[in-house]
Amino acid sequence: MVRNAPRIYSITVTKKTNNSCDSTASSSLSIGEYMRARFNSVSVATILLLALSAGGCAEQKISETNETTIKEMDMSKYKTSKPKRVMRCLFIHHSCGGQWLAERGEANEMYPDTCLYTSHPNGGGLRSLLQRNNYEVHEAAYKSAIGEKTDVCDWNEKFRDRFSEILVCDGQDALYKDSSLKNDVVVFKSCFPNNEITSEGKEPGDPDSPVKSTANYKAAYTMLLGYFRKHPHTLFVCVTAPPLVQNVPSRAKEFMKNIIGAEDSVKAFGERARRFNNWLKDAEKGWLEGYELKNVVVFDYYDLLTRQGESNYLLYPTNSGNDSHPSAKGNYLATQKFIPFLNKTVNRFVGTR
Repeated sequence: MVRNAPRIYSITVTKKTNNSCDSTASSSLSIGEYMRARFNSVSVATILLLALSAGGCAEQKISETNETTIKEMDMSKYKTSKPKRVMRCLFIHHSCGGQWLAERGEANEMYPDTCLYTSHPNGGGLRSLLQRNNYEVHEAAYKSAIGEKTDVCDWNEKFRDRFSEILVCDGQDALYKDSSLKNDVVVFKSCFPNNEITSEGKEPGDPDSPVKSTANYKAAYTMLLGYFRKHPHTLFVCVTAPPLVQNVPSRAKEFMKNIIGAEDSVKAFGERARRFNNWLKDAEKGWLEGYELKNVVVFDYYDLLTRQGESNYLLYPTNSGNDSHPSAKGNYLATQKFIPFLNKTVNRFVGTR
């Protein structure tokens, strides 16, 4: 749609001074000047009036995505058939991962407060389908040293200091009694709060910093490749963090933030999450650029739950759209995609061993 050239409006702002109800001052500002003013001091009614005068753009889609060309790993020539032998698979996760693995039903934990569910209302049935495809499923979650702390800033320390335990983890912090046994596949994922990336940050980033910046996130994942390279006989599957549910407290304020390019707008948060997750799976210009082994892959749980870019936010929410834990429908869809993805990945990986 072609818009007419923008017109410059003038508005008069009246404000109280010296805490006196009678003392006022007036000034004439352009729309552009007014937009750069601090939003917290402006009434919602005034912002709404401005938004409407600017052409009704407050109705814009806040969840729009940026079109970015990425090159994912090509798995087309590998079979989706299940592995010929049993593959021991460790899944490091918290609540979303536990619900994804569980069958759909009433919430039932194997152990209290661990998020190791046998069933859950949001269950995606991943565990049982993995087992039917020749995977022996082991889990580490809350209340275990291996499973605790799964934020992006925690991965570097976890894989650096606990790698030997991860490889022989039978479940939680229990290790295989048979010393000859090792996990063939290690699946790890962070939870949805990690998609609340607050800024681009400053390169080269700090892999251990709790500050949620793109630079810090990239630094954290880049460190992992050094550890994974030393274990070419283990397959590492990075699952991207599930998306956040979209929450727009005020459409008018969001509109104003978008006009000036504020870093804390809903739109900006969504776009940063999209760019980072795209970087993780981009085999040509992203995380795995130049990585020579075939023992690291990325499953884009984030993209799947946003319907491949229809939004930058969760399109399978729970609790009437207010909860970022994916619904049973979203998790079931992820299960149907993950199994053939993992089988292809394993068939590709086994051929290199």
